[in-house]
Amino acid sequence: MTERSPEDSGANAIYVYAICRTEEPLALDMVAGITDGEPVRSLAVGSLTAVVQTVRAAEFTDEAWQERLSDEIELERCARAHHAVVSAVAGHAPTVPLPLATLYHGENRARSALNDEAARFHTALERIAHHAEWGVKVYAPSPPGGGRDAPVRRPSAPVDRGRPAPGAGRAYLERKRSQQAQREQRQGDSLRIAEVVDEDVSRIATASRRLRPHSHGAVGGHRVQVLNATYLVAEHRSAALQVLAARLRERTGAEIEISGPWVPYSFVGEV
Repeated sequence: MTERSPEDSGANAIYVYAICRTEEPLALDMVAGITDGEPVRSLAVGSLTAVVQTVRAAEFTDEAWQERLSDEIELERCARAHHAVVSAVAGHAPTVPLPLATLYHGENRARSALNDEAARFHTALERIAHHAEWGVKVYAPSPPGGGRDAPVRRPSAPVDRGRPAPGAGRAYLERKRSQQAQREQRQGDSLRIAEVVDEDVSRIATASRRLRPHSHGAVGGHRVQVLNATYLVAEHRSAALQVLAARLRERTGAEIEISGPWVPYSFVGEV
């Protein structure tokens, strides 16, 4: 749906942040948007409202975006500015966020392209109305002792250089096998906990998405993430989610993190 702007340094383009449905004027004067100079404003698209900003086309060419992608600080600034506008709109009305750098050559082109997607936008807005997105992350319970498995020492030669005690090698191997069995048992238990949490939260959610769990380095320490999911939850059930999370922590012994409420980015592209 995104089209790139011409490279004429004097040309303008329309940057679109989101689509919403509201009969009330949007208060957008408190958000600066992705660029200076022009205000963030509303643009009527049939019975829908697009939230847009006029930008200099030369600042949003493919080459300009490639430079942003290679500049972590600038890319983060753009992403935060985009999200700030979307969040401000979502605070007033059901909102479908559009991807970063959605641009059109002018208002007429923007209206035409967005109108072509009107049915999808209406369906998405119906789905997310009075809902928010919540993230749920589950970490496996720590092994006994709160850390890694204790190392299994190899049988060492006695000081008097005599033979090792009878059965020392066999005992070492048995301890190794026991540790491996315990690790496999904990892993199986952790995966079952993840399924229990997902199943219980899904009962109070309208929709859910399972994401790839983060690696050890991403979550820090020795924690093992066994569930990384996001849920679309009705506003009136948000308190029930918090109560459920507390019960699941007590029941499973797992560390369960709840984050939100967020604009439902994860649930507007599936319709």
